[in-house]
Amino acid sequence: MGRGRSAGYLDQRETILAQAAALFARGGYPGTSMNQVAQACGLSKATLYHYYRDKYDLLVSIADSHVSRLQAAVGESLAREDQPAARMRLLIRRLVEEYADAQNAHRVLTEDVRFLEPADRERILDKEREVVDGFARVVAALRPDLQEQALDKPLTMLLFGMVNWLFTWMKPDGPLDYDAMAPIVADLFLGGLGAVNSPMKAESAAGAGSSSA
Repeated sequence: MGRGRSAGYLDQRETILAQAAALFARGGYPGTSMNQVAQACGLSKATLYHYYRDKYDLLVSIADSHVSRLQAAVGESLAREDQPAARMRLLIRRLVEEYADAQNAHRVLTEDVRFLEPADRERILDKEREVVDGFARVVAALRPDLQEQALDKPLTMLLFGMVNWLFTWMKPDGPLDYDAMAPIVADLFLGGLGAVNSPMKAESAAGAGSSSA
């Protein structure tokens, strides 16, 4: 009988992926060695190979696990909401949540996917396309004319760009957090600048309501 895995095996794999993603995001996939990953994880190189067979295995696992989480988030959101506007708001919220917790992995997915072998790259890009298609279908449901003009996917990519940029300028300890920004992105995408509601005003109104109760 083969030796079973330790209780913390999967947790250790996730820790290694997180450290490797941070290193790849900072120094690039080609510029990062397995020695560096092992050191960042506080492991020997031999122990690291117990979890991942090589650096390429790490790259595939980072990209695939990240895009799979996005894929699952889209599927869950589409299943939970029926109305297009509510679906889009939930999709945006889930996208912001996923990106907030996986900025390094997302950078690896966007910048290092070119280092994947063709079969792995196509499989991961197919999952990415499913994510984009999920958003585009909701855009088309909101505005069928945009689909007729082949604008549903370009607008979806503009939305993804908006969310991506959040993580280049937002400060974790700043006045706006990701919970506040998700509805702002949804307001702006669905209704334009005039539809944006201030999260500060919403908090003030909620506070006034509770104090007068």
